[in-house]
Amino acid sequence: MIDLNALTALRAVDTHGSVVGAADALGFTPSAVSQQVKRLERQTGVPLLERVGRGVMLTRHGRHLVDAGAKVLGDLEEIESGLHRQAEAVAGHLRIVAFSTAMRGLVAPAVRALLDAHRDLTLQLSEREPWDTVDLVASGQCEIGVVHSWGDVALAIPEHVVAARVARDLADVVVHRDHPLANRTRVTPRDLVDEGWIATPEGTICRQWLTRMYDGTGRLPRIAHQSMEFDSHLAMVRAGLGIALVPRLGRAPLGEELVAVPATDPAPTREVLALHRRSMASSPAVTAVLTALAAGG
Repeated sequence: MIDLNALTALRAVDTHGSVVGAADALGFTPSAVSQQVKRLERQTGVPLLERVGRGVMLTRHGRHLVDAGAKVLGDLEEIESGLHRQAEAVAGHLRIVAFSTAMRGLVAPAVRALLDAHRDLTLQLSEREPWDTVDLVASGQCEIGVVHSWGDVALAIPEHVVAARVARDLADVVVHRDHPLANRTRVTPRDLVDEGWIATPEGTICRQWLTRMYDGTGRLPRIAHQSMEFDSHLAMVRAGLGIALVPRLGRAPLGEELVAVPATDPAPTREVLALHRRSMASSPAVTAVLTALAAGG
């Protein structure tokens, strides 16, 4: 009989391209993941992984097992969700992955009330970037993912994953109180073409949106400094090192030194989406979490 936990480990190795990456995602040690994969190879009698450079990849046997096993795992998940629905039980263990500002402003505030209301429910929280979160939900390595989608910047979501909007968020242009724009009621991209920005790194969704804001100006945003964390953006603006586009969700208090100026043409708006697999659509626990997130948004 194929060990389903070992199959989950093999699928994680496939998703992350290494045993170390899979271990990090699953919360195990690399040694434990390796042992699970080796146990699966003994059970099936065929090699499932082969080394490629410093990483590993599935053999054709491993690919067949992961692809076919995904349906089995999905069916089991659907059966379990149906049982909980029949029993009207908000129970089980859910792993929730969210981006940092949603964790601060949306997820964390909702979790305490959920746990107090449902004693048989346990939740494990972790932070990841949206693209990573989509992969984790799609591959069964977390049950609920919270992601954001800015304007027309596409976020590819697989067919077997359901996305529900739980909040809408706006970003403001944050400037130092002594900045010439601090007294403006709103700004457009054309007002900002000569400014130095503090931005997230190239390739992030927020950076893509900042670049899209400049469409039609004939210019690109001038990036003065980079940081992944919006709290760091605020600190650098406070130090007079540039301006920043900072979402309202989970934003730290600006204090007396910073001013948030609304932006328009276009307004920097993002949809906050909660993701789950279709096989968990009937789960009362998933429904309870989605309801709590939507209420908080």
